Amino acid sequence: MDLNNKKIGFIGFGLIAGSIARCLRAAYPDITMIALNNRYPDVKPGLKLAVDEGTLNELVPNIDQGFNECDIIYLAAPVMINISYLSNLKNILKDGAFITDVGSVKGDIEKAIIEEGLTDKFVGGHPMAGTEKSGYENSFAELLDGAYYILTPTDDTPKECIDTMLEIVKATKSKSIVLKASEHDMAAAAISHVPHILSYALVNTVKKHDTKEEYMKQFAAGGFRDMTRIASSSPEMWQNIVLSNKDAVLTFLGQYLDMLDSFKTMLENDDSDAIYNYFMNSKEYRDTFKF
Repeated sequence: MDLNNKKIGFIGFGLIAGSIARCLRAAYPDITMIALNNRYPDVKPGLKLAVDEGTLNELVPNIDQGFNECDIIYLAAPVMINISYLSNLKNILKDGAFITDVGSVKGDIEKAIIEEGLTDKFVGGHPMAGTEKSGYENSFAELLDGAYYILTPTDDTPKECIDTMLEIVKATKSKSIVLKASEHDMAAAAISHVPHILSYALVNTVKKHDTKEEYMKQFAAGGFRDMTRIASSSPEMWQNIVLSNKDAVLTFLGQYLDMLDSFKTMLENDDSDAIYNYFMNSKEYRDTFKF
């Protein structure tokens, strides 16, 4: 499928959307891509850079300008903001156009899509890649290379829309997989959302209990750095994510706390065999991961 004759609009244009757009510009040089600049006449530096570099063709001040001509509209703002645009987008979508998103939670937006009657015009998406940095200025095409790009179409999503998204995933060099929104959200809670909570919790615990000389901060090295890198992520984004995926996060967080409580009991009882098996089982499973 040739996407060169397609027009794509972005609502939200940061690290992930910027990286996708870079991939599409490289694969389809003649594709038309626009982004919403709802701070008009001011322009965020990242948006200006995207136009100056030629990744974007144009910035528009509202969705009534240009988005009615788009074949694909990417929702790439925080989850709650994405949802707030649906009622307006419903009125301007041209025939054959569809909406996708890049949110790391799929249940809330799918519910909103159902409420708006847009189930035949939506393909949920989650490129499972990122860094602790944000903004288009930190985006790069290789970010998605080899990552999983989850698609969560509805039961009513036309095959041609899914095929178009599969072509976009191919252009990003990601690995596509199609899941139900509920399956995605539980997996995301386990391997992304709860780990972020734990990373923030570890940093906050050290901050609270460090000495006045800040020895903990001074001595922190590789292990602490590796476990807490993601605590430098956007607080606004992660506030949105955990609230949007509340049920799945609470379920897995409860399971994690049970595991910690179990280990606490082993340690209190000096149960060396159980502690060894605890570590060994984790190591054996972790060693099967392929990153």
